[in-house]
Amino acid sequence: MSRMGLRALAALVGLGALCGAAWADEEPLKIGLVGSFSGGAAQWGISVDAAFAAYQKQHGDSAGGRKIEFLRRDTTGPNPDIVRRLVQELISRDKVELICGIEFTPNALAAAGLSTQAKVPLLIVNAATTEILTNAPYTSRFGFTTAQIVTPFAKWAAKNGYHDVYAIYTDYGPGIEAGNAFKKAFTEAGGNVVGEVKPPLISPDYSAYIQRVKDAKPQAIFIFAPAADHPQIFLKAYRDAGLGEIGVKILATGDLTNESVLNNLGDPALGMITTFDYSEAHDSPLNKEFTKAFYATARDNTRPDFTAAAAYDVINAIYKIVDAQHGKIDPDRTMALIKGMSFESPRGPIAIDQNRDIVQNVYFRKVEKVGGKLENVEFQTTPMVDDHGNPTK
Repeated sequence: MSRMGLRALAALVGLGALCGAAWADEEPLKIGLVGSFSGGAAQWGISVDAAFAAYQKQHGDSAGGRKIEFLRRDTTGPNPDIVRRLVQELISRDKVELICGIEFTPNALAAAGLSTQAKVPLLIVNAATTEILTNAPYTSRFGFTTAQIVTPFAKWAAKNGYHDVYAIYTDYGPGIEAGNAFKKAFTEAGGNVVGEVKPPLISPDYSAYIQRVKDAKPQAIFIFAPAADHPQIFLKAYRDAGLGEIGVKILATGDLTNESVLNNLGDPALGMITTFDYSEAHDSPLNKEFTKAFYATARDNTRPDFTAAAAYDVINAIYKIVDAQHGKIDPDRTMALIKGMSFESPRGPIAIDQNRDIVQNVYFRKVEKVGGKLENVEFQTTPMVDDHGNPTK
């Protein structure tokens, strides 16, 4: 080959290498999104999809100069074995650089174990048992813990004249933690837990438990139950037993009147007092922007709820992390950025502490009809509560 031909060939090879490098730089950043998109907890996936779509409609689909690609994987519910398989595939086959999502404690524990082994950061949307982050240095939580929500509530109940309360809490991690946190804080504040029961997570029948409550004659029921089908089943048993007519009040975590089920609960939910970290009715400019964007992207008859707010915060955190690292994700740098991260959320101010857990406001709410629509109207706030339920301010 002539000298000129060799030079031309070398130039082409060099150009190809440069183009290859440019194309490599522009490859999408792959992030695994794991959770229930079908089955009994499919509302979780509907909320997450709408929240992610709302955020990307506002902020675009790129961060740090790189397109973000979410690889969506369906757990179909509380299935840790399925989660292990899905997360392992995302890490080893799909080469994701971060994982987010997760809605149940067993699923979170399964995902956190693999996250730790592979040093792939995991950002939890929900999954509320405190111990999930123990021995999981690459996992952080953006939802809430049940102790965080319940402890201020128990203190409030004792202070506001509730002396005898019957505790009902679902028999799995977050429920057991909620029950224990309520009993501890309530009794320390001078209250009396007159009895307790633990319905199963799957297919509970509350009628037998409600009869025990009726026999105990408490002033109120404290109940923790997941948002899926539990609220309607519980409230039907409560009404059928006539507990409302004899003055037994309901004190619940916000799962029971979550916006995803509130329309179906109807007027019997009016007056119910709950505590939670988010309400669609939260009065802030950012929440108004969020709810408007959410309704523009969500399915019909889907309302923004605590899952949607946490998902919106997770994708916001991802964009901040990727921007700070100019389109790349280094696991250790990512976790250092998360620790101490704080920003305004649709639910109010939030922060991630040095233990990688959420610090946020806890709101006391009452179900009221506003403009013909049932809303969780906030009437009191305990500001910036840590994962154990202690105010940090």
